[in-house]
Amino acid sequence: MKLVSVNVGLPRDVIWLGKVVRTSIWKSPVEGRIRVSTLNLDGDRQSDLSVHGGLDKAVYAYPSEHYAFWRGQLGDADLPWGAFGENFTTEGLLEGQLQVGDRLRVGSAEFTVTQPRMPCFKLGIRFDSPGMVKRFLQSKRTGFYLEVLREGEVGAGDPIEHGRSQEIGVTIADIVNLYTSDSENQELLRRATELPALPDGWKEYFRRRLWNADA
Repeated sequence: MKLVSVNVGLPRDVIWLGKVVRTSIWKSPVEGRIRVSTLNLDGDRQSDLSVHGGLDKAVYAYPSEHYAFWRGQLGDADLPWGAFGENFTTEGLLEGQLQVGDRLRVGSAEFTVTQPRMPCFKLGIRFDSPGMVKRFLQSKRTGFYLEVLREGEVGAGDPIEHGRSQEIGVTIADIVNLYTSDSENQELLRRATELPALPDGWKEYFRRRLWNADA
């Protein structure tokens, strides 16, 4: 398991469907050691803090393994590392293996896995295709967000140490499935609501699903 690329980007204004939109979806690989702070990386900043960033979305990671799939799907699209807006392009960490609450050590920084990415319309801007948001979610290749437990420095090529959570054992893929295709799985819904590391918004959403099922 390793960190393949570290990618950062600052907000920029783009024209989308006749309107000016501010977005930080464009990320570029950077060399050397990069400082990781509680809310982001040096040289990186989120645009809309109402839906992006915060403690439980400080860093977005995306598996390098998914790039082959998207190259097949998107044809001639240019897909450098960071193309999906990720800060960390990783190797050896997939959604079906990572559990919510797992801990990762990269360089001198430590992280907790918190949740999958639910794409917003800005992913469509990045690929000049409104349908990309639906395709991304349907693929279930969502990547995952990290909370920073210990600030430090990271760099491309760093090994990633993976510590298994002592929590209930719900994977990132499980959360995506509950949202997209396995919404009636009552046992998994209940387990998800009991995950300390899962953000409150997700737990409240799953509690409502349980209440509606029991009504």
